[in-house]
Amino acid sequence: MYKPYLQSPLHAFDLPSKARQQNDSCAVWMNEVPLLGYILIRGDAADAAFRVAIHDVLGAALPVKPSTFFSTPQGILLWQSPDEWMLVCARQNLSACISRLEAALGSLHAQVVDNSGGLTQVYLSGSKHLELLHHVGIYDFSLVTPGRAVSTVCSKANIVVYRVDAHGVFVIFRRSFADYVWPLLKQAARPYGLGISALQPDVAHPVLRLL
Repeated sequence: MYKPYLQSPLHAFDLPSKARQQNDSCAVWMNEVPLLGYILIRGDAADAAFRVAIHDVLGAALPVKPSTFFSTPQGILLWQSPDEWMLVCARQNLSACISRLEAALGSLHAQVVDNSGGLTQVYLSGSKHLELLHHVGIYDFSLVTPGRAVSTVCSKANIVVYRVDAHGVFVIFRRSFADYVWPLLKQAARPYGLGISALQPDVAHPVLRLL
């Protein structure tokens, strides 16, 4: 019998074998941040009970300002719309997060959906990572400063771009577009030189600690 296993949406590109320490030889560096948990949360931000329940489970307030996100002990909580948020968490904590959210929100008009199988994300860095994004999208990505996130399009694919520091940005997209988005980014990076960055778990980093 075959045992079930998880496979990265970008597994066909064999990125782990190409990864190396980032240096000045390339102006764009990128790699997938694979197999994280993605939980969609819907509810009424004006409902104090909803806000309290989220805080109790995630250990942080709900971001209510458009195009923002908060780092929580459980992961990254991104504002998606006035009544929808996305929690990016460690895959091993996914089931526990969902159970705790469902229990806390059970009596409220709210929804918790596991979308982990449908999403992935890439980390873009290097001196020309913004130039790369401007090749593939119409948004002014220089406006995505630390603590901000934006939902926009990358050519024909919907993406969410968010920044935690000055070094680079994270780009979330649908698994079904993985074979489209990665080659598009790779082609756009060609004039600048592209390196596949070796991403390691980092307990001090809001996202890489989730690996």
